[in-house]
Amino acid sequence: MSNGDPVSWFLIEPGWKVFDAQGDEIGRVEEVIGDSGADIFNGLAVSTSLLSHPRYVPSESVTQITEGRIHLDLSHDDVKALDKHEQPPASEEILPPDRST
Repeated sequence: MSNGDPVSWFLIEPGWKVFDAQGDEIGRVEEVIGDSGADIFNGLAVSTSLLSHPRYVPSESVTQITEGRIHLDLSHDDVKALDKHEQPPASEEILPPDRST
């Protein structure tokens, strides 16, 4: 598969490069958000730098997916202005009040 062939969102992996509307690399995929069982692609968590919190990029902003590359219809500033991606809370075991373990 060449670098220009479109691929399914199912193939997106963490570390893929993300490009803005001008074609400049702006970050990397941190996480793919969706339900593969129902074929629902919600969006991506994108890291724009090592120290920044990943931003949530909605699927509607993804214009093209090719092997190792995600293209957006947003500018770099638009991506920086997006909401931070918040991880869902970890599952916790809730114990009855009389157990203190």
